Order: sequence, then structure tokens, then C-alpha cells
Amino acid sequence: MQGCLDGLRVLDLTRVLAGPWCTQNLADLGAEVIKIERPGVGDETRLAGPPFLKDRNGEDTADAAYYLSANRGKKSVAVNIATPEGQAIIRKLAAVSDILVENYKVGDLAKYGLGYDDLKAINPRLIYCAITGYGQTGPYRARAGYDFVFQAMGGLMSITGEREGTPQKVGVAFSDLMTGMYATVAILAALQQRERTGEGQFIDLALLDVQVASLANMNLNYFCSGKTPPRMGNAHANLVPYQVFACRDGHIVVAAGNSNHFRQLCVALGMPALADDPRFAANPGRVRNRDALIAILEAAFLSRTVKDWMVVLDGSDVPCAPINTIPQVFEDPQVKARGLEIKVEHPLAGPISLVASPMRFTNAATNYVAPPLLAQHTDAVLGDLLGYSAADLAALSDKGVIARRS
Repeated sequence: MQGCLDGLRVLDLTRVLAGPWCTQNLADLGAEVIKIERPGVGDETRLAGPPFLKDRNGEDTADAAYYLSANRGKKSVAVNIATPEGQAIIRKLAAVSDILVENYKVGDLAKYGLGYDDLKAINPRLIYCAITGYGQTGPYRARAGYDFVFQAMGGLMSITGEREGTPQKVGVAFSDLMTGMYATVAILAALQQRERTGEGQFIDLALLDVQVASLANMNLNYFCSGKTPPRMGNAHANLVPYQVFACRDGHIVVAAGNSNHFRQLCVALGMPALADDPRFAANPGRVRNRDALIAILEAAFLSRTVKDWMVVLDGSDVPCAPINTIPQVFEDPQVKARGLEIKVEHPLAGPISLVASPMRFTNAATNYVAPPLLAQHTDAVLGDLLGYSAADLAALSDKGVIARRS
């Protein structure tokens, strides 16, 4: 069975996380993704460890777990784009590609003759997606930045953490991951438009823009009230009860997203009259009287264990969950049933575990191939696709333009 994007070729000039997350999505969907890496160094995340992937002998390989998380299904071609010969290779690849994704600083690739205008002249159908920290315009456009910076600047940290505590970042690189997802959506939209017009286009994706947009209802809370949204710990700004509760032996999450859920919760807790209390009967009242209601619920939850409450609440249809560690996540029966841990064959390590894409299709396959070794596909791509001879490849390697894998 083919993937949804079979037949499309992606030239991937990205590294770290936002760009690679986007191109990994495209690879999962069946696109051929050619990842351009710096000879001898590669994507910076190859060294972002420990932990590192271990080979069949139990020794660390050159690839960190971080790199493995965002680069499955790609072909690694090592090219020094600072050389004229390397730039020529990129132009030839762009000429036969559908999509190019890059996350260099604004204007950096144009210095090498690899900007959008340069490559559009070669391939007018090319969809060129540039991912930067601040975008192609504005006073900060030349600045560099990482996810942490944008979680801070874009407002996420101001609403994350305990009420009286310090601002906190999210436990994963949220701005990067969301930018990778938005980039994927934008590229698929541009492909659809190309079907109508026959022309590619330039996509300007900025981590700051994505982070601001991703605050969603918190932005509108501010616009509608004129008040600065505060940190609320694990509580929800607009729904009550929707938070963590301490039990006798641990903690549980309860997410009563509507009044029917709240009524069912009250019944499960053995206090059905609480749902008819005029202070709590409707969500606006529960939000206004949050402290009084939560005090009652906290006392109730302390009377039993997490397991006991999960049995009671699961039977009542109240959305709830234990707070799992990552090992517990992959032992969960539902996670197992959905096949979220997958095994792929790695050239050095043998079978390794990766996480399946959450995108599932009835009439299309998902493509799962191990993340490539640095320069693993240099010869195959440049030889088979671009027609470089063995002598050409040897000469380019001797000059340091490319790196090859023996």
C-alpha cells in the first residue's frame, strides 16, 4: 500500500527539531526526504546526549536519542554548502524536488545562491518553507533563538507553573514541535494550491508566531477581559473542576469539561446534592466559586487510593487519568493496543524502538524506516538521482565537498 505522499521529494536543509519534525511527518506520509548534513558533523542533535543509541555490542553509537526522535525515514547526504560545488549539488537537488524545508537564519542561504528566488528560477513548482525564530520581517528577524526563548517570549511560560511559583517551560520543546506541525500543514496546503495553479511558493514560518498563536483560549481570555492570565498550576482557567487531585497514595487528573461530567463526578464521589448547589450547578458559577468547590473535592479524593478512584470514575464516564511516567505510558493497555511503540531495523543497532505517527489512514500506508547514519545515502542519491559517476564522487570527497559512508 502506498503512502499519501508517495512520489513527492523533499529536500531537507533543517536540523535540531522544528524543521526535522516537519520533514519526519512528510517522510512518515510517504515522501522521499533527502536530509542534507554537514560533512563530519551532521545535525547538531546527533551529539545531543547522552543517552546515545547503542550498537549490537552495547557500545554508544554516534547518534543521540534526540536525533533518533525526529529523523526516521530520511536519506542522509553530507554536503558542504559553503563550497561552490556543494551549492551546485543543492541546486541540482532542488531542481528535481517538490518541497524544500530549511531553518537557517534569515538570508543565510541566499548568500550561497540558495534562497527562494534563486531556486524558484530553477524550479518554479518548488514549495520552499523557511522556518526561523522570528520570521522574515520585523525588527528581530536577524536574531537566532531556541524553543526555550520562544516559550518565554511568546507568553507560554507566564501561564505555566504553580500560582505562586516561578514561570516554567513545558517538559518538551513545545514551540519547536508546534512549528513543525504548522509547517507540515502549510506545505500540504501549498501542494494543494500547486495542483490548481502549477506554481510553488514561499512559506514563512516563525517560532514566535506559532507560540503566540498556540496560546489559543488564553489569548482570547486576555482580549475579552483585558486582564493578564495568571499561572494556575494544574488548574484550568475556564473549566472547573479540571485539575490534579491528591489521593491517599498519589495523584489523579479529573477533567470535568461540562456540567454533565460534573454531575457524574458528584454521584461517583457520593455527594450528588453538590451538583445542585446553586454555586456549582453551572460552569460559570464553578469558576467564580472555584476555591470553595475545590476544597470540598480535595477532601473527598484523599479518602481513597488512585486505583480505587480510577475504578469508580472510569465506570461513571468522568474523564480522568493517573499521572503516568513514560515507562508506564508504554505499558498502558490502550497505548499497546494502538501500537505506539514500533520496531525498526537500524544498521548498527539492529531492532530499535521508535514512536509511531499518530496519523492513521484506511487507504494509505505509513512509512517507518530507521533514522539514517550520517552520509549513509550520499553515494546513492548523488549517483542514482543526479548522475554523478564514481570518479566524480571520489573527487568531491577528496575536496571535502561531500562525505561518504564506506
